[in-house]
Amino acid sequence: MSERQDLTHVPNMRLMLIIGSVRPGRCGLPVTLWAYDMLMDCRGVDIDFVDLMETNLPFMNEPKPPKLKQYEYAHTREWSARVEDADAFIFVAPAYNEGFAPALRNAMDYLALEWQSKPFGIVSYGQGASEGGARLKESARSLGLVPARTTVAIRDSRSRVQDGEFFADDELVRSCSRMIEDIRRLHAELSPARSAGSRVAERVNG
Repeated sequence: MSERQDLTHVPNMRLMLIIGSVRPGRCGLPVTLWAYDMLMDCRGVDIDFVDLMETNLPFMNEPKPPKLKQYEYAHTREWSARVEDADAFIFVAPAYNEGFAPALRNAMDYLALEWQSKPFGIVSYGQGASEGGARLKESARSLGLVPARTTVAIRDSRSRVQDGEFFADDELVRSCSRMIEDIRRLHAELSPARSAGSRVAERVNG
C-alpha cells in the first residue's frame, strides 16, 4: 500500500478508545479525553469510549480458554461482543514499574479471537511511559493485534493536567496525529481480509 494512499473511500472505522487505569485520582481520564478530542477531528471514525472502571470486569474467571469463545458469564459475553464490533483500538495506559496496568492486562486476557488482525495504538503515560508502552505493545501483538508505527509516550503527564484538563504540546499533538493516521492505514489494509475471513466462518458455521 502506498505511503500516500487515499483514505477517503475507506469504510468508517469503529475505534475502541480504552482507559486502562481504574485508580482513584487517575490522570488517565484527562489524557484519554484529549485523545478523544483528537479522534473527533477525524472523519470516518466512530468512537466507542471504554472506561475499565465502569466496565468493572472481575479478575479473569472463565473456566475455558478464551480461544474457544465458550463463555460462561454474561460480563464476558458482553465484553466479547463489544470488542468483536471494534475495527481498531487505542489503549491509554499508565506505566507501572515499567509495565502496564493489571486492569488492562485482565481485560485483554479475557478474549482471544476478538482481537486478532485488528490495528491498535498506544498512549502511554507516567515516568516509565516508553518502557510501559513497549511491554503493552508486546502483549497486544501476542494476541494477534497489529501495532501502529507511532506510539505516544507522555512522561510528564501529571504536570500537564490542570483542573482536570490535559494540555499537550505541539510534539504530542503531532505524535498522536501520526498514530491515528497509522491506525487508519492499517485498517484500510487489514479490513478486507478480516471481512473475507468472517464470511468464510459464517459459511462454515452455518
